[in-house]
Amino acid sequence: MGTTGNGTGRPPGSDAVRHEGDAEHLGADAVLLGFVRALRAAGVEASTERLHAFLRAVAALRPQVRADVYWAGRATLCGGHDDLERYERVFAAYFGAAGEQARRPVAAAPPPRLGLVAREAPTGTRTPGEGEPPGPPVAALASSAEVLRHRDFAALGPAERDQLRRLLAAFAFQGQARRSARRRPARRGEVDPRRTVRELLRRGGEPARLRRHARVERPRRVVLLVDVSGSMAPYADALLRFAHAAVRAGRTEVFTVGTRLTRVTRELSHRDPDWAMAAVAAAVPDWRGGTRLGELVREFLNRWGQRGMARGAIVVLLSDGWERGDPELLGQQMRRLHALAHQVVWANPRKARPGYAPLAAGMAAALPSVDAFVAGHSLAALERLAAVVRGARSAAAPARGADGA
Repeated sequence: MGTTGNGTGRPPGSDAVRHEGDAEHLGADAVLLGFVRALRAAGVEASTERLHAFLRAVAALRPQVRADVYWAGRATLCGGHDDLERYERVFAAYFGAAGEQARRPVAAAPPPRLGLVAREAPTGTRTPGEGEPPGPPVAALASSAEVLRHRDFAALGPAERDQLRRLLAAFAFQGQARRSARRRPARRGEVDPRRTVRELLRRGGEPARLRRHARVERPRRVVLLVDVSGSMAPYADALLRFAHAAVRAGRTEVFTVGTRLTRVTRELSHRDPDWAMAAVAAAVPDWRGGTRLGELVREFLNRWGQRGMARGAIVVLLSDGWERGDPELLGQQMRRLHALAHQVVWANPRKARPGYAPLAAGMAAALPSVDAFVAGHSLAALERLAAVVRGARSAAAPARGADGA
């Protein structure tokens, strides 16, 4: 029995076909994993078990059909009624507007076979079934959604910025939980003497079950200082939309810094992000100006922070660290801020650039008073920043680590 020219007994090109199929499946998994990460960023508790169930459900159905992916994810990734609205927003932002058709039940005919990747139809005639994609969605969709998560905001085109805005509109943001002085009835915890004595009196002195209480946990306040100077112009819109998601979640204050300090929490409290951005644009007088970080941090502390806004809060500075004023002043004010705040985080969009080192005078002066120094150039970087604010310290690089600070 003869063998083929490759000496393996398999038809020529079979290895290439097999590897291409493996790459297709790996690419499809990357797209679906990116979708789950976007859901988590939107506040959906998509655990590892739910993720595995989602991948198994998609594999059992038709991965190339948008409707199947939609219903597989809705059935496996949503744990409650609150997750449904977030799921709808993220699915529409991640997979495009055609997701609306996936959610419409079809009574008479089966749902249309809409591919997850919109492919241009070649000219000429087709045989029935030839137009359907042969395998799972891979690179084309990943380039429009998953790869977008890692793209620098400054390099995005108009269409990519529109998709980024939809993803940021579905973002969820919350601070760390802290134990407050207030207590609530609980099954476990310390004995509540007042409620226990009242229960004994109600029973006429007969033995009664001990009543207990526990501390109430509340999210810690978050304060965002967003740099809107000229050097931050390519990133300001995305960072302010990130701040809008934080304000919408509650317990967040937002200020813009440039040549002036402007409180924009009220403007960002509007539900519609575009409306909120228009209100911020009208309220901020120093767009694309210079940077006076030291003076403005001092103004924030004197006017707002010392009176309680920064006390025990998580303060996040979103800036590239360029300082036109005295770097020593910035260092002094950052030490004041660090003494007041629970945690100080600095997100620098330029940190992710190859060869970056915090050598700018302002950045170098501020870093000794920073607890976590992270990037802020992409959606994935903002997701890591949100994880740091929630308390996942492993998601952040230490301020004085290998970065040269």
